[in-house]
Amino acid sequence: MKFSSIIAAAALVLLTSCNMENPLLTESKNPYGAPQFDKIRNEHYIPAFRQGIEEAKAEIDSITANPAEPDFANTIEALEYSGRTLQRVAGIFYNLMEADTDDEMQAIAEEIAPMMTEYSMYVSLNKPLFERVKAVYMKKDSLDLAQDQKTLLEDTYRSFVRNGANLPDSDREAYTKYSEELSLATLAFGKNVLAATNAYTLNITDSTDLEGLPGYVVDMAAMTAREKGLEGWAITLDYPSFGPFMKFSSNRELRKEVYMAYMTRAVGGEFDNTETVRKIVDLRIKIAQMLGYETYADYALEDKMAKNPETVNSFLNELLEPSLPYAKEEIADIFDYAKENCFTGDRLESWVFSYWSEKYREAKYALNEELLKPYFRLENCIDAVFDLANRLYGLTFTEIHNVPVYHKDVKVYDVKDENGRHMALFYADFFPRASKRGGAWMTAFREQCIYNGVEERPFISIVTNFTKPTENAPSLLTHGEFTTLLHEFGHSLHGILAEGRYSSVTGTSVPRDFVELPSQIMENWAFEPEYLDTFAKDYRTGEVIPDSLITKIAASKNYLAAYSQVGQLRYGIMDMAWHTLKELPAESTEEFEKKVTAPVTIMPPIKGAAFSPSFSHIFSGGYSAGYYSYKWSEVLEADAFSLFQEKGIFNREVAASFRDNILSKGSTEDVAVLYKRFRGHNPQPEALLKKLGLADRK
Repeated sequence: MKFSSIIAAAALVLLTSCNMENPLLTESKNPYGAPQFDKIRNEHYIPAFRQGIEEAKAEIDSITANPAEPDFANTIEALEYSGRTLQRVAGIFYNLMEADTDDEMQAIAEEIAPMMTEYSMYVSLNKPLFERVKAVYMKKDSLDLAQDQKTLLEDTYRSFVRNGANLPDSDREAYTKYSEELSLATLAFGKNVLAATNAYTLNITDSTDLEGLPGYVVDMAAMTAREKGLEGWAITLDYPSFGPFMKFSSNRELRKEVYMAYMTRAVGGEFDNTETVRKIVDLRIKIAQMLGYETYADYALEDKMAKNPETVNSFLNELLEPSLPYAKEEIADIFDYAKENCFTGDRLESWVFSYWSEKYREAKYALNEELLKPYFRLENCIDAVFDLANRLYGLTFTEIHNVPVYHKDVKVYDVKDENGRHMALFYADFFPRASKRGGAWMTAFREQCIYNGVEERPFISIVTNFTKPTENAPSLLTHGEFTTLLHEFGHSLHGILAEGRYSSVTGTSVPRDFVELPSQIMENWAFEPEYLDTFAKDYRTGEVIPDSLITKIAASKNYLAAYSQVGQLRYGIMDMAWHTLKELPAESTEEFEKKVTAPVTIMPPIKGAAFSPSFSHIFSGGYSAGYYSYKWSEVLEADAFSLFQEKGIFNREVAASFRDNILSKGSTEDVAVLYKRFRGHNPQPEALLKKLGLADRK
């Protein structure tokens, strides 16, 4: 044996030995093939990424070296199924970066970012590979392809073009450099937001400063203080702590302090994101223009339902016009109420508005969070969303204990359909912690597909930041938190009910302005008396929620509807302003934000505050030039839910149609066609105004 062969053989033995010890690279022994979270350590990630990239490149090389004429199977399908090891490793790592990170993982993310960018360029700028893809694409009309295969072919070709495959050689180095810098900048943005959020704590040691706070908020604050090694009570910027404090605290100065801390996160100081925002925007402009687009928004919207910035801006304005005057009326009503109840200020600042709007809601509807929370015990709410999935789609969720989890708070459920078919594993991670970013989201550790003739069902995860149990009470949700649970569970159903061969066109792999339809439609059940009285029981007595409270919940559904809508539209307008730039503005991040949002800013502006530096959705998430999609999808869901209202909110025929045409189909067909097939007509924007009670107020 030649010396080089001996070295190669030894290297292979060593690599195989390392792989046997790396739980990211070895086959899972649990019944579902689920991730081995109990064995994964930080030191496993970089070797696993390297191995995954090496395997993926070899698979790409195998496609380009194939002497056979390019066809759908040996090129498009082979590309779709390439890189499975890398996808598995990345799916675990990046999800845990959001849900259970630490400083070491963040350092690892920075180290692997160039590796991942280089691999991405290895694929997207691979001339021989693109030539094969293009050869298949050019004869698409003569191929006998099924609908999902046609979509995969179209998407694959378009993805290459949109990722630089047609760039001249002279631009490829710069494109790669910009892409790598953008990846690192978005990582830095998210890291700073998490660090800035965790850096602030209001430590209350005088019990008189707790005036106005409900018992559950006081208990939670006491527990948080103990966890942080502090005396007294602690208020943080995590929403289950921040939100109730802003609503209920009678101490105006402390509310102002906490609010300013929240609105100046990552603005100046150690975790400053103001220049990171500009860097991200600048890199996106450069990449988009290099690819032949005027702005990043033109690039981002090309494959969305909206198609272009003009449509988005027109849509936002169409909703803004009837909402803005009513939003101002709602603020005026609360101001009048506050003055009638001894408020002496000459205007309602934001840290004042939350407090008085909650007081007004209590007075107007005789309803408050403390009155409702006992009826929304987390465990009952979980059972309720599972029961809803059963009534609509025949699904059952059974908690299991033979699958490892990444944190002790995480629960796992085996999901089956009404015929006993295993549909998915469902991971649920509900409570806030320092290692988790704020907000709520759904994701997947593995997506549904059919590989080598064997179906792989998905591993779906839901992550939230709900109120934790205390020594005195279980985890009790606000009605808003329960609505959030339904929202994220809707995304989960989209993943759980996915059916198809190719993960890139099934499940939640749909245009961004369509993906919120399955989630937002679920929120409607939170206000339906026929549903609420099936599970909402006082955890102390077992008493079913009284009809009078359900009536009040339904009546208060559109409280501050116009104000809330304008707030969402403001974020959408800010997003579009950043991403329709052709060059960086002369103004600072704060000044630019203030300028573009001035026409829709209905509360007094706050000096030194800015939202862009912590706007994770658009600067480190997937909603750049896409935040409008929440409202776009809300139009879809309002129109879609009207069919449930017409036929019955538990109607299995309507649910089956929604499953067959929306949830199971992904983007195997044009989503506009899928929607019309379900609803029988194109979406009606008036449905949203009607739902919000704004159509009647015109």
